[in-house]
Amino acid sequence: MKAMVLNQRATISSAPLICQEVPDPEPGPHEVLIKVHCCAICRTDLHVIEGDLPEVKSPVIPGHQVVGSVIKTGADCRRFQIGDRVGIAWLRKTCGECEFCQSGRENLCEKSLFTGYHADGGYAELAVVHEDYAYPVPDVFSHTEATPLLCAGIIGYRALSRSDLQPGQRLGIYGFGSSAHVVIQIAQHRGCEVFVVTRGEKHRQLARSMGATWVGEHAEQMPKKVHSAIIFAPAGELVPAALKYLEKGGTLALAGIYMTDIPQLNYEETLFYERNLRSVTANTRQDGRHLLQEASQIPIHPHITTFSMEEANQALNLLKNDEINGTGVLVMDA
Repeated sequence: MKAMVLNQRATISSAPLICQEVPDPEPGPHEVLIKVHCCAICRTDLHVIEGDLPEVKSPVIPGHQVVGSVIKTGADCRRFQIGDRVGIAWLRKTCGECEFCQSGRENLCEKSLFTGYHADGGYAELAVVHEDYAYPVPDVFSHTEATPLLCAGIIGYRALSRSDLQPGQRLGIYGFGSSAHVVIQIAQHRGCEVFVVTRGEKHRQLARSMGATWVGEHAEQMPKKVHSAIIFAPAGELVPAALKYLEKGGTLALAGIYMTDIPQLNYEETLFYERNLRSVTANTRQDGRHLLQEASQIPIHPHITTFSMEEANQALNLLKNDEINGTGVLVMDA
């Protein structure tokens, strides 16, 4: 099969992903082999490629927002049949036995494995996944529309849960990329007002077109404080201002797997009055199931820009420079 392979970590501008012929993967027990239709790109892919995350597998095929059709099942596979459409997400495996797995917090399992990082992912014509970690894709979504839901959507959904936003309240969003453009639709469906802070004019235009109550470049410009907020941008310098413009008792969730250092906080200005600061770590499979269910009921309408698989370096470079509105998606069977 053809795949975009990362043999050595480097800045994305140097085009480190190489299109190569590699052996077709084979499904093991309880695994399915899928023909990949498309795979969305993600900032986490950039963190893997550029070395922001520690190297755990080399070479590796990135990609963890994968939609494809089952073409082969391994021994003892029961959940899926040939022809079923499934999604592959970031969370690939957990131990199932530790205190975190046993208490519904498998996202904190210390033996977690992740797609496109510990194992090859979806920048390829074929991919394998354990049946217990694959998701049936709701019929309401096309192949490309479904891809951003499998990470941007799931992580955004967990970040929204961690922010404690209640129906009818005000939500602040910092950074308006793939996750944010899904979250705004969920929040609005719940009757919430959304205030967006983002530096890119194209992103501000998209937020306005999607019905944000207010859109600007700096938190200090917001006309009201918000009850909950989520920082999607990997920028620690946003944290003090985001906390400062929370209502008393409000919660700020940090959605990124990677973030630059957070500056020193002034306690009285940022954390006093029972303001809460929470991180987000990966997701549980339950997050994924709940997100796909709610997204199909709304239904969510992702904004998509498509690329060929061979254009992965170009697409990721555009993502790094905030030049993609919504989600970039690599299409393998165009």
